Amino acid sequence: MDVADDPAVTATLYSFRRCPYAMRARLAILSAGTRVHLREILLRDKPRAFLDASPSGTVPCLVQDAGVIDESLDIMIWALGTSDPDGLLDMPQAGWDLITRCDGPFKHALDRTKYATRYPDENAAKHRADASAFLAYLDAQIIVHIFDRPSLADLAIAPFVRQFAFIDKPWFDAQPWPNLQSWLDRFLFSDAFDLIMIKHPVWRDGDAPTDFP
Repeated sequence: MDVADDPAVTATLYSFRRCPYAMRARLAILSAGTRVHLREILLRDKPRAFLDASPSGTVPCLVQDAGVIDESLDIMIWALGTSDPDGLLDMPQAGWDLITRCDGPFKHALDRTKYATRYPDENAAKHRADASAFLAYLDAQIIVHIFDRPSLADLAIAPFVRQFAFIDKPWFDAQPWPNLQSWLDRFLFSDAFDLIMIKHPVWRDGDAPTDFP
């Protein structure tokens, strides 16, 4: 593992800027203030060092002396386990349940709505309805808005709601989900979102480290 030059940096994060899984990993790392070496990669041209490190070949992937963490939620928990100044891990079981629903049925429906041409035998309208049912439920649950008093669930779910919203933003904005729409706007216009979405050059073997945050 190359974490050279700065002994305070002990991990390398392989990431892809627009991937919602990588977004939420960066959000947690930013909140923790745990600095890592960021390696921005192209999913269509994955570098050999990344493929050698990642068992799944997917981002995000965190490489450290203790081993590799290859799941985004596990990376979030790792980061906040080192430092959690905002108390993001202090959430009720309902928050974990929402993350499970987001990562399971909602993500399934999201993919088949956004990438309908990849699933020609699937009913895209039904999948949008299934995704919408989760979002309506989420709208009804939102009492504490994101970044007013966030939890891990806010950071874990927001990138996927963003991805769904921008499939057809005018349609999304027209839905009767005022709490959800306000929550998403708070995320999109937050300093944290701006910081995690800064464009970094694609990493090549031999490049100088890019620290994040």
